[in-house]
Amino acid sequence: MALHDNRGNPVSATRQQSIDGYDAALHLLHGYYGDPLGAIDAVLAEDPEFVMGHCFRAALMLISSEAAAVPALVQSVEAAERLAGRANDRERGHIAAARAWIEGDFERAVWLYGSVLADHPRDGLALQVAHLGDFFLGQSRMLRDRVASVLPRWHTGVPGYGFVLGMHAFGLEEMGEYARAEETGRAALALNPRDPWATHAVAHVMEMQGRHPEGIRWLEDSSQDWSPDNGFAFHNWWHLALQYLDLGDHPRVLNLYDEGVRPHASNVVLELIDASALLWRLHLRGASLGDRWRPLADTWAGRVDETYYAFNDVHAMMAFVADGRQAEAQRLLSNLERRANEGGTNAMMTSEVGIALSRALLAFGREDYTTCAQLLLPVRFIAHRFGGSHAQRDLIHLTLTEAATRAGMAPLAQALAEERVEIKPTSPHNWTLLQRARMVAINRRGAEEAQLHSVRAQHTAVSALRALTPAAA
Repeated sequence: MALHDNRGNPVSATRQQSIDGYDAALHLLHGYYGDPLGAIDAVLAEDPEFVMGHCFRAALMLISSEAAAVPALVQSVEAAERLAGRANDRERGHIAAARAWIEGDFERAVWLYGSVLADHPRDGLALQVAHLGDFFLGQSRMLRDRVASVLPRWHTGVPGYGFVLGMHAFGLEEMGEYARAEETGRAALALNPRDPWATHAVAHVMEMQGRHPEGIRWLEDSSQDWSPDNGFAFHNWWHLALQYLDLGDHPRVLNLYDEGVRPHASNVVLELIDASALLWRLHLRGASLGDRWRPLADTWAGRVDETYYAFNDVHAMMAFVADGRQAEAQRLLSNLERRANEGGTNAMMTSEVGIALSRALLAFGREDYTTCAQLLLPVRFIAHRFGGSHAQRDLIHLTLTEAATRAGMAPLAQALAEERVEIKPTSPHNWTLLQRARMVAINRRGAEEAQLHSVRAQHTAVSALRALTPAAA
């Protein structure tokens, strides 16, 4: 008799205990709770021939998006491949998808996980990995539509339904459907208040709409649900910090950085990304950051030769530039230029987005703001190709606006600031940027008028002098 997991998916295992352990580990993964890796390792220790256990372990390594996890990813895929003869079609689909990721074809890997979903729409692991893969690839539409395609097959009687609603909420938010996103996120939390991804989806809505006091209350009032023993808490603390940052409360932002975003010297790349992104935003505002860049840059320095995923690399470059690490910055840039010619999805991300952004950051660091702005202008329209959310990629527009303002590029600076105010008129920082851009324009006009007045005065003086000078015989 064939066995199934608790969502009705066929499993080739012969031990129900293994499947139960897998279901428990998948629940942890969906909610970023506890230690899903430890949970599945315990299952595999008892049942080393459990194919979906190896597929699950491979998925954990894959979604970490860091090179340090690749050896374990390869190990898990190879273990699953050795058991492929006894695996079913669904499991072989998982194996093929993870193998494609190892080979550097991230796009094909996500497509293959999506193919598994087409046949098994309640495959929670395939959905989780494909959803995060769409995020890594910057595929906003698929963040919404991939979940929408399987949602009719889920309902409150299926374990994990709330997590699926949370994923859909985030996809809706990334497509600008803010009202539906918030409604769906709140519905997910009504089923499970401890769903950090659904909390995060609603936080994104409030960030994009500039609902700062409400966004602060949303995250602070629910922090006991999403923060304790949760591997995603650092990112929700980051979202809370963004709300305070837009209000100009730098002391509170730094407190959240120290206690929530980076409370200890973590080497987890997703945490390093948020740390760099938050400090860089403060750096653009001229905030006093003490010695916070140094330990962060030290940690990034250990990854300078990885160039595994361009989104990570650009955040490493922020730390190197801000901390004055010229050697590491130049080494990273050289690695990116080499990586761009090696093939694979990350090569595309690096060549089209990563290199230009890194060069722009280097230009900003040496106060060549004109070059920085010129490099960022074209890349901001294609930056989604290297992944992340709209809120994360806003850092590019912020840096561009600041560079244009400092460079005295008055029309550009004012246009960029006007754009920000139009999109989010409730943002105090956007109005500050617009005021500064207008001052640049006023000062520029004043300088031009003064120069014109000087030229006219010189012309008048020369004419008067000529009138007093006898004509040559």
